[in-house]
Amino acid sequence: MNKKTVILLPILIAISIAIGMLVGNMMKKNASPVFSGMNFSHPNKLATILELVDQGYVDSVNTSDIIEETIPEILKNLDPHTSYIPARDMQEVQEEMEGNFSGIGVQFSIMEDTVRVVEVISGGPSSQVGILPGDRIVTVNDSIIAGVDVSNNTVLTLLRGQKNTKVNVGVIRKGYDGELDFEITRGDIPIYSVDVAYMIDNKTGFIKVSRFANTTYMEFMKGMKKLQDAGAEKVIIDLRNNPGGSLVGVLQMVDEFLQAGEPILYTEGSHQARKTYNASSRTSFGDLGVYVMIDEFSASASEIFAGAMQDNDRGLVIGRRSFGKGLVQEQIPLMDGSALRLTVARFYTPSGRCIQSSYEDGNDEYYNHIYERFHNMEQLVADSIHFIDSLKYETKGGRVVYGGGGIMPDFFVPVDTAGNSEYFNKIYRRGLIYTFAYAYADQHREELSAFTKADEINAYLDKQNAMGEFVDYAEEKGVTKDASGISESGQIIKTQLKAYIARNIIGEEGFYPIIKQIDKTLLRTIDISREDLLVQNVVATDSVSILP
Repeated sequence: MNKKTVILLPILIAISIAIGMLVGNMMKKNASPVFSGMNFSHPNKLATILELVDQGYVDSVNTSDIIEETIPEILKNLDPHTSYIPARDMQEVQEEMEGNFSGIGVQFSIMEDTVRVVEVISGGPSSQVGILPGDRIVTVNDSIIAGVDVSNNTVLTLLRGQKNTKVNVGVIRKGYDGELDFEITRGDIPIYSVDVAYMIDNKTGFIKVSRFANTTYMEFMKGMKKLQDAGAEKVIIDLRNNPGGSLVGVLQMVDEFLQAGEPILYTEGSHQARKTYNASSRTSFGDLGVYVMIDEFSASASEIFAGAMQDNDRGLVIGRRSFGKGLVQEQIPLMDGSALRLTVARFYTPSGRCIQSSYEDGNDEYYNHIYERFHNMEQLVADSIHFIDSLKYETKGGRVVYGGGGIMPDFFVPVDTAGNSEYFNKIYRRGLIYTFAYAYADQHREELSAFTKADEINAYLDKQNAMGEFVDYAEEKGVTKDASGISESGQIIKTQLKAYIARNIIGEEGFYPIIKQIDKTLLRTIDISREDLLVQNVVATDSVSILP
């Protein structure tokens, strides 16, 4: 019997006993001729019940379907992150972790029942045959996908497929009559983890990591080299909204910042002995100042990175308390191609803090605790966070940090509610900024394509009347012009318009430098980095500073 079986059996046996004791007694007393002569080939009571249903139930049933529906119900009684992956979903899960899938290499958006190409991946299959941003995909093989209320999943199913298989795509392009036909050979398409790496000023680099997959480390190193070559002396690492992922990727990233032997994290569980992960001697970025941004949607590997930087006094953490996902899952393959993701240990930061938030009130409450934080105004006021002295820990340099779930930032920055008018909420709920930005970029693609940098597009758009056009567009879409709302939210709307237009022309290198203008957490992080608040010089009795 192997180790994985040993882990799994106690769970199944415990559940079986609870169900089996009652059912077994009832069967002895009330056995009918249908069941009385039956020989049960499985000693496990869950299997026995399924066999009883299969051989004696009044109607014909598919026990395989019952099993598929029952397994998730069993597992949800354990913890929020133990899960069952059906065989049909395994390919998508593997693609997400490996950082690639096979397809045609376009980013698309569905607007007004039309599939519009937003971006073409450089060097990918579509790029090689001449698909361009702004193209409308109207047919895929024999399927018409324009004007038929098509969904994202339908388009993905049609465009993705095995590597080296061919797909015929019909395209409508502005300036051309009729439909353009392309035969595209599907290929490996990377799923990028690092959205952008650019210089904020001549000393400060910015790198946005949106996920952790098997390719994240290599992408991160490439982005960091770009920043170092540009003269970066400090780096802002944005892990906001990063849900985590590959443990290997984050361990490799942390290793590049710490000195040999410094702890990164440790794991421990009832059936798993404590295992400590220490830094090696890479330390490629040992001389760089480090500033890590997190928020309530930063989880798992993001929290490991932030916690290691904080506990080793290697970098400052700025933003809001992270999600609190600190359970270790082992993925165990099953015979039919499905898999069990079983929680086997907990993550602990170097100081001993358990990252995992409590789930003792059930999984629903666990996932809803984000909304509870908003209800308690935790996202707005640092004083609303209640610390527990028994969960007090110290960093390497003696600073006090607190456990209890998630990573508390060194500098708290509240959610920015300025400029949040009812007018803005209406256009936001309808997604009008995004749809207008695409239409505007498409209409002005020729002149905008002359620019290759965000500041060039930003300067160009400042001279145009895009805001006025947008207000008219929003009114056409049912949002009445509101002078007061426009005055209150105008700066946010205008900046988002410019950022999304730039993204539609030059990608993330256009979006992030422009959206920075209204990103209060990033702006505060830039201020902190310019004040040269080196970690070893930070003197504080607790880890949260209330900022204006």
